[in-house]
Amino acid sequence: MGKLVVLTLLGVGLALIAERLVKFTQKSNAFREVEPVERHNCHLVEGIEYGSEDIDILPSGLAFISSGLKYPGMPCFAPDEPGQIFMMDLNEQNPRVQALTISDGFDKASFNPHGIGIFIDKDHTVYLYVVNHPHMESTVEIFKFEEQQRSLVHLKTIEHELLKSVNDIVVLGPEQFYATRDHYFTNFLSLLETIMDLHWTYVLFYSPREVKVVAKGFSFANGITISPDKKYIYVADVMDKNIHVMQIHGNWDLTPLKVIQLDTFVDNLSVDPDTGDVWVGCHPNIMKLFLYNPEDPPGSEVLQIQNILTEDPKVTVAYAENGTVLQGSSVASVYKGKLLIGTVFQKALYCEL
Repeated sequence: MGKLVVLTLLGVGLALIAERLVKFTQKSNAFREVEPVERHNCHLVEGIEYGSEDIDILPSGLAFISSGLKYPGMPCFAPDEPGQIFMMDLNEQNPRVQALTISDGFDKASFNPHGIGIFIDKDHTVYLYVVNHPHMESTVEIFKFEEQQRSLVHLKTIEHELLKSVNDIVVLGPEQFYATRDHYFTNFLSLLETIMDLHWTYVLFYSPREVKVVAKGFSFANGITISPDKKYIYVADVMDKNIHVMQIHGNWDLTPLKVIQLDTFVDNLSVDPDTGDVWVGCHPNIMKLFLYNPEDPPGSEVLQIQNILTEDPKVTVAYAENGTVLQGSSVASVYKGKLLIGTVFQKALYCEL
């Protein structure tokens, strides 16, 4: 009798997983073909070959680019090379990237940068916050940017029991930020979690005095950014193909306002400080990202969302390509008519709008 019960439960479990796997395949846009939306005056950024997963741009036009991410289930073209932070001056007529040196005392060999965020202090000192995955763990590293030396001075490593499987970050003040957790499990069960669509991931608030979950129920909480007036937070749920708009309260709690549903897998978000437009790096067919085939690579897609806080935001495909030029777009950032598109594991594209 006991064996029969076990076999019955096993059969039910396998049937449930099979049913969810079919839904996951359908949901992943596995058969979607990219309709190209080309832009003139675009070229690949020389010097970036192993990813440009996140990009953040200073008001002065200096862009920080995280590169070399090793992420479970994702392709990686340089698995033995440490990650880097590149810089690009978008004020130059022909911008070029430069790798920033990192101060001694920091474990550069295990540097595995993911999402990044910028904080500018009252004295105009620039601090770069980097989600790091040394040995596949999660930390947040704080660096001071030395512009003249083109270097990063490591100041502090932040760790916490809630800072697990961290994806992205938006900095609010000194050692104060929101961060997204993209998986509940940090082992082999993370794949099952994605297939089963468990919605166990969240956004947390961190400060030296308080750490708390402020929004939950996401399938795969990914990119996060803040509105120019600092009143609203935008969160991308990549597997649900949507963006959540939330209001910030005085105690840093978040209230959901609305969800913008899309037909593409939204990764990182950035905001044009001049217009408030949200720019989104997307994966049009995420199955091609998970099951990488160089003969049929994952494409790239960039959305521009205007009037996101209104009842009728305008969503425009600003760029789309089938992977022959750019594979696996993860972020798009703009500065005064210039557009940078980054990827999870491949190159970066520079365009003049």
